[in-house]
Parts: sequence; structure tokens; C-alpha cells
Amino acid sequence: MESQQKQTTPRLNKYALGCALLASTNSILLGYDIGVMSGAVLFIKENLKISSTQEEILVGSLNVCSLIGALASGKTSDFIGRRYTIVLAAATFLIGALLMGLAPSYPFLIAGRVIAGIGVGYSLMIAPVYTAELSPAVTRGFLTSLPEVFINVGILLGFIFNYALSGLPTRFNWRLMLGLAAVPAVAIAGGVMAMPESPRWLVMKGKVAEAKRVLEKTSESEEEAEARLQEITTATTAAGGNWHGQGVWKELLKPTRPLRRILVAAIGINFFMQASGNDAVVYYTPEVFKSAGIHNRRGLVGVTVIMGIAKTSFVLISALFLDHYGRRPLLLLGSMGQVVSLFGLGLGSKFLEHRAHKPIWAIALCVVAVCADVSFFSIGLGPITWVYSSEIFPTRLRAQGTSLAVCVNRLVSGVVAMTFLSISNKISFGGTFFVLCGIMVLGSIFFYFLLPETRGKSLEDIGVLFEDKDSESKETKELDVN
Repeated sequence: MESQQKQTTPRLNKYALGCALLASTNSILLGYDIGVMSGAVLFIKENLKISSTQEEILVGSLNVCSLIGALASGKTSDFIGRRYTIVLAAATFLIGALLMGLAPSYPFLIAGRVIAGIGVGYSLMIAPVYTAELSPAVTRGFLTSLPEVFINVGILLGFIFNYALSGLPTRFNWRLMLGLAAVPAVAIAGGVMAMPESPRWLVMKGKVAEAKRVLEKTSESEEEAEARLQEITTATTAAGGNWHGQGVWKELLKPTRPLRRILVAAIGINFFMQASGNDAVVYYTPEVFKSAGIHNRRGLVGVTVIMGIAKTSFVLISALFLDHYGRRPLLLLGSMGQVVSLFGLGLGSKFLEHRAHKPIWAIALCVVAVCADVSFFSIGLGPITWVYSSEIFPTRLRAQGTSLAVCVNRLVSGVVAMTFLSISNKISFGGTFFVLCGIMVLGSIFFYFLLPETRGKSLEDIGVLFEDKDSESKETKELDVN
């Protein structure tokens, strides 16, 4: 009874929490960009006279180019370490933010987004991987979901700065909105230097004594630290001494059956995270509400602040309960909630399309449905994608396996962001939301059948969940016969 109580109310290690918070602050940069661009693009269109196609390229280019950073981050973090990769991510984003803030023209603005995108790609992969490798098993869900919490904090900050700066002259306000992202990038790069390196990376590099010191700080007792070190050492023995990630891509591209299941799970959850259209809904919320009948620019930006508050509140709730209820229940609740929300948003949008007079109740339905959609995303896919894809790979394959999954995430995000307006112009916003609703139905089925529960298991034990059950049962039968 006492052990059960300990499992349901795990104690949070303060040192591990501090390290996770520092690593996760990098995610504010992506969140801020998503939030601030949704409002800034209204003023960029007016100031630089860009077309809808140029708007899509502007918004989506950061997501597509983050694919470069995500692809490179696995090899980089295996070579220079998790901590310095986080610093590299912040420094790259800093250069991009300065270019965007000082951009005199559309091409310069695109160049800034390309560089910032590479930094975002690095950040999205490395923050959850570092946190997962540092965290004790009982609180790993909460700590590894913190990057998504900070993404939502960043989105909310972006919305708030949009609202605060929207009254300035058009030639200044969007440049300030985008350029202000350079400030947290500097603070993050400095703060990360106070963090220790990941104990699993240290063991892979042969620095066992240093890894033990980190584990002693992130564990509740010396016995727990010793047990965690033993698990990590056993799991990484095959990697050798000074390992730089060699041979990993060969394993990932020619996977065994268990590794294939891991890849399907990791790539699948990352695919559905972005195919749900959440980023595009956030980016283009002002456009959606403009078509719904809200035409005041300050009013449009003000509605996004309400959405940001809802999104941030629910991701905090999910993070707090992730280790109590597990990954699967919250993921399924969130994805099915998105199905209902997107269906309601589609109905409301379709109704408003055919009305010259826009009734208040229909506009309210769309606002509530958008807030519900992003809230359910923040309960399920938002935090759990990062937790799940960073914890299911074996230690040797974790950095580069996660980078592959994040590449899919970024590619789908870019494609959705760069086609959302074009598709909506063809089939209407209502039609687009019905398509996204159908995608989330498929996603819910995928999650139910292919994603096992990982709550409370050590990173070294999770691989067993993806082992071939048929071979296990055969071995058991043979033992019984003998």
C-alpha cells in the first residue's frame, strides 16, 4: 500500500526540475514566433504589400527550414553534447530574430526566418531529449512536457506583444514584434551554461564518474543514483568509449522489427501533431476570424490573447497529471476532443460563409471551438508528442531517432502552414476544418492501437514494450514444455 502511494504521488527532484526548466526555456523562442507572427503578418501585408502566397511562404518557411536544424541536431548533440546543442539553438535563433527585426524588405525577412528556423529545429529536438535523459522515471512525463509548456508561454507572450504594439505605426510595429525574440535568446544561451550535461551522454563518452555526480543530484538517494547508473551503463556498453553517433543511421534505415515499431510510433505521433493543423490554426486565427465577421484589427489580435490563455492553462494541467494518469489516456482524450472541436468549428464556419449578416452566436461558436481545439491539443498531442518521441528510443539511437521524428514534424508543419490559406480559398475554411477533423479521427485510431503506455518505466525498460510479442510467447511455451 505504501509503495502504491509513492507511485501515485511521486516526489519532484528540485535539481532535475531546475535543469528541465532551463533546457525548456529554449522552446519559448518557437512559441513566441508562432504567436507573434499571427498578428505581425497582418501589418507585414499592409507595410510590404505582399500577396497571400508570399504570406504563406513567410509563415511556413520557418517550419520547413527548421527541418535542417532537426536533421543536424541528432549528430551534433551526440558529438558536442546535449547542453552545447541547446546553446547553439539559442544563438542561431538570435541571429534570425535580429535579421527579421531589422529587415528592410521581404527577401531579408525570409532570410531571417530561414536562419531562425534552423535554430528552432535544433531546439525542438534537444530540449525534450536532454530532459528525458536527466529525469527520474516517476516524474519524466511532467519534466519532459515542460518544453511544450514553454512553447505555449511563448505563444501567449507573442499574442500579448501583438496586442501591446499593434497601435504603433505599421512600419515599426511588426519589426519590434519579431525583433524582440532576440532578448530571451541571449538570456537562454547564458542560463543553459549553468546546467550539467546529460548523464546518459556522459556515460556514452566514458565519463562515468561525472555521470554519477549528476545522477546523485537528480535522484532521491544514493541507492537510486547507483541503480540508474547501472541501468544506463548496461544499456550503453555496446556504444564503446569515445562514441560520436556512428552507425546510427544505418540502424534507423534498416531497422529490426522492434525498432520499426518504435519508428512508426515516434514518426506517427509527430505526423499527427502537425497534420492536426494546430500551428496553422494559431498562425491564421486572425484570417479565420476575419472571415467570420470580426474586422477590427485590435479585436482580431485581442481574440488571439484569449486563445493563448486557454492554450497555456490546459498544457499546464496536462503536464501536472501526465505522470499520474499516463500518456495514453490524456492523448486519447485530447485527440477525440479535437475531433469534436474541429467538427464544431467547421459547422460554424460553413454557416457564416452563406450569411451576409454574421450572427453573434455563430461567431461565438467559432471562437469557442478554436479555443477548445487548441486546449485539447494542449492536453494531448502538444506535450505528449515531445515526451513520447524522446523516451521510446534506445539510448544509442535516441538523439538521431528523435531528430528523424522531429524532421517529419517540421516538414508536415511547414506544408500545412504553407498550404492552409490556399486550400481554404479552394474549399473554404469550413471545408478545411472538416478535413482536419477527419485526420484527427485517423490519429485517434492510430494512437489507440500502436502507442503502448510508458508511464513510470525507466528509459532502458521502455524498449521491451515494442518487442515481438509472438516470439516472447513462443519462448514461454518452449520453456513450459521443457
